[in-house]
Amino acid sequence: MMVEARAVKFGDNVDTDVILPGKYLVLTDPVELAKHAMEGILPDFASKSADGVVVVAGKNFGQGSSREHAPIALKAAGVRCVIAKSLARIFYRNSINIGLPALECPEILTAVNDGDKLLVDLRRGEIRNVTTRASVRAQPIPDNLLNILNDGGIIEHLKRKRAHK
Repeated sequence: MMVEARAVKFGDNVDTDVILPGKYLVLTDPVELAKHAMEGILPDFASKSADGVVVVAGKNFGQGSSREHAPIALKAAGVRCVIAKSLARIFYRNSINIGLPALECPEILTAVNDGDKLLVDLRRGEIRNVTTRASVRAQPIPDNLLNILNDGGIIEHLKRKRAHK
């Protein structure tokens, strides 16, 4: 599974309240959630991400509450993949569950600038910066989780498994 998009870069400790401010938790429509993704630190994120982006971040991306709203808002805003030095565990699992690929790569911040075009091989964990021709490796996504991503998230994956029994 390959992802290709330009990078939007953030720093360390971006928590779920920054990804999607708590006042929007009353919303359930992903399109409405997307309008408010990252608005506290990048007010024009929704317009920047509409054509598809890879979120690149530092340590502990997605820390904080366990709300699924955060990765749902990112995915609906056009985020095709999240790559961070490290990811909060619950954010990682919520991302996979809703069909948003997420990778950990310790060197990502030094290998990518905001706006660089990236080509990401999720199975191999290879990240190629098309703009600078640099390459780094991330922890690959295991096959069982790639299957969930390929099916569009855990709900669709379980429906598919049930239909094949």
